[in-house]
Amino acid sequence: MDARAWDERYAASDLVWSREPNQLVAAELADLAPGTAVDLGAGEGRNAIWLASRGWSATAVDFSQVALDKGARLAADLGPAAPDVTWVCADATTWRPSAPVDLVVVAYLQLPADERRRAVRGAVESLRIGGTLLLVAHDATNLTEGTGGPRDPAVLMTAEDVVADLAGLDVEVVRAERVARQVTADDGHGGEVRRTAWDCVVRVVRR
Repeated sequence: MDARAWDERYAASDLVWSREPNQLVAAELADLAPGTAVDLGAGEGRNAIWLASRGWSATAVDFSQVALDKGARLAADLGPAAPDVTWVCADATTWRPSAPVDLVVVAYLQLPADERRRAVRGAVESLRIGGTLLLVAHDATNLTEGTGGPRDPAVLMTAEDVVADLAGLDVEVVRAERVARQVTADDGHGGEVRRTAWDCVVRVVRR
């Protein structure tokens, strides 16, 4: 799917994603000391806004200008205490910051294997020594065992796939595993039911 298609998707609804940060991102990074951060494939910027609200100097990168414009409005809606986020329209697989950063978040950037590999290796190469990469994505097993997420297996992955993408780079793997995430879905009768989605979480530190 190209940038124009995503522009159309973001323009068609009030919010494609929630206003709140992804629950796994928030849980994993809550205790990390603020610094410079990049939200790669940021969409409407929910994770970048959350990071900035916690004192990070955050940059949101996405190839959909419509999504970024919505994110900027969301941040501005928070009023005088609105977090300061830099919004950059660019390809997440090739964009690089002007200087090394402390954190790169890659949340649900579902790409074919070769593009994913380029994105995550570039993310690690964007980190300062001691910096953190956190990737959260729909796991390959979610297609048959979970709920929601893409139906195309070519854009799904496992933690092992992502770690393999980083072969040859000097990183410490802090976490690499499949994680259950509880979601609320329509039960088809006007009510709601709790279901399990399967994500992969990879956290590494550049050495």
